[in-house]
Amino acid sequence: MEPINIFNGKTVPLLNDNIDTDQIIPKVFLKRITKTGFGPFLFDEWRYLEDGSENPDFNLNKQEYKGASILISGDNFGCGSSREHAAWALKDFGFLIIIAGSFSDIFYMNCTKNGMLPIAIENKNDREAIAQHSDIIIDLPNQEVITPEAKYHFEIDSTWKNKLVNGLDDIAITLTYEDQINEYEKMHN
Repeated sequence: MEPINIFNGKTVPLLNDNIDTDQIIPKVFLKRITKTGFGPFLFDEWRYLEDGSENPDFNLNKQEYKGASILISGDNFGCGSSREHAAWALKDFGFLIIIAGSFSDIFYMNCTKNGMLPIAIENKNDREAIAQHSDIIIDLPNQEVITPEAKYHFEIDSTWKNKLVNGLDDIAITLTYEDQINEYEKMHN
């Protein structure tokens, strides 16, 4: 995983509440066996019209939001079924950070395990103020979302913060104990 420390990114607002994992990545697209290739199907039912063309009214299709890496959303983002594919689709599309009022627990964990930073900003007015800026800074070490006008503090468990700041996935963390594992293996072989 790539570390996340100070991140400057382009935003896209999708301020709906209760966006569930089936809206993020419809179940019809869950046939892949790798973590990649899901981006084109992200928000499929909202992004595309019945004829398959892009919905010009959907923010992800608007020119001013192309290349966004920070999604700003409403409350209860990632609710519904526990499919990890939702995090894979968001990341494959190019999102590294999701700011929402709240997250489903499983979706939150799926994000952190896939090197994405979910940020809970409970105050709707704060999220709307952040969404007014096309570019913002995320300072993970200091746990702040920074706009030209304000700073917004967010909470994150120290374990997840350490993993994201240092770019450590579960395998990398296990490998930090490689010497102890090898020593144990020598003693018990």
